[in-house]
Amino acid sequence: MLIAHKIALEPNDKQATYLARASGCARFVYNWALAEWGRQYEAWKADNSLPKPNQMALRRKLNSIKRQEFPWMLEVTKCAPQLAIMQLGVAFRNFFAGRARYPTFRRQGAHDRFTISNDQFDVEDSRIRIPNLGWVRMRESLRFTGKIMSATVSRVADRWYVAIAVDTQDDSYLPKAENQGAAGVDLGVAALATLSTGETVSGPKAQTALLHRLRRVSRSLSRKVKGSKNRDKAKKKLARLHARIGHIRCDALHQLTTNLARRFHTIGIEDLNVMGMMKNRHLSRSIADMGFFEFRRQLEYKAAMRGGQVVVADRFFASSKTCSCCGHKLDELPLSARSWRCPQCGAEHDRDVNAAINLRDYAVSSTVSACGGEGAGSGRKTGTKPAPMKQEANSKPVTG
Repeated sequence: MLIAHKIALEPNDKQATYLARASGCARFVYNWALAEWGRQYEAWKADNSLPKPNQMALRRKLNSIKRQEFPWMLEVTKCAPQLAIMQLGVAFRNFFAGRARYPTFRRQGAHDRFTISNDQFDVEDSRIRIPNLGWVRMRESLRFTGKIMSATVSRVADRWYVAIAVDTQDDSYLPKAENQGAAGVDLGVAALATLSTGETVSGPKAQTALLHRLRRVSRSLSRKVKGSKNRDKAKKKLARLHARIGHIRCDALHQLTTNLARRFHTIGIEDLNVMGMMKNRHLSRSIADMGFFEFRRQLEYKAAMRGGQVVVADRFFASSKTCSCCGHKLDELPLSARSWRCPQCGAEHDRDVNAAINLRDYAVSSTVSACGGEGAGSGRKTGTKPAPMKQEANSKPVTG
């Protein structure tokens, strides 16, 4: 399992200057390679006898010209420019495979990062040795054991972080799921998550809570003269506020997903069309403030680490409109209707709890159909027998 541990750094002024220069070098090379890739591709379309652009050819070309044209690149680690071109190659591979859009240029302040290969740095207790820089203090030690693959140094607002990727097979430090049965999780706007057990997690709604301060700081920035020191100070203040909002949201999602992965072996969720939901101008801010995609990403890898599984229902699965008691499906159920009565069996349903129960039943039935074994639903005779795993779930590693 490939997993990353993101740790805050504590560099001094000289070290922070070096990190900024290495990030600027990686950003410059990425943009140079992207422009060169487009130029070579247009040349290839005009003359098919020319080779197609690729990241290996761009790396060789950069090595041949950097001493004459870009001598300042030699002052930082060689991994910064080389791995930036390799990342561009991965971006184009994802683009041609239809998994991503065409790569765009990186911007200063938004893409301040560089990557180091595993043979170019060392980790010792609560510090990391970066090439051409030396030892830099980390806020905590690396919590995972295994083969270290790479390290990515990045800046968020005015703080530096390092994300160390580790290929580990030892997950014994995490106990297995408590196996409290299966659970369904319905995500929403009024409440972040509603469980099939009836529990409700409201979520921090960090952007909504800090929206007044966010507007005030944004107005203050807009009034500053461009290029002035006061404008730089206001930009940093706004960036710190955005980072605080993101950290509050991410912390709440970590607590929720860890709790779910610890308690339940089988978890059912929906495949939400977040991009389509964001087109609703009345709900887009609230939807973005919840972090639905990050919830699913965290839940999937944490469940796999504890021996559980996440079953994702199709986005057209009528979880809210289907009666969890008799299976009757309504033709229409407006978003304003938070509760409804089944016309067939007369059962009263809370919209979100009913959807969560249907997702739980879907997850159990999917487990049975995939493995032919007993499900992990609440009707099990024992509380310790784990639900059978999908055979295809082990064919793909989980990253985090």
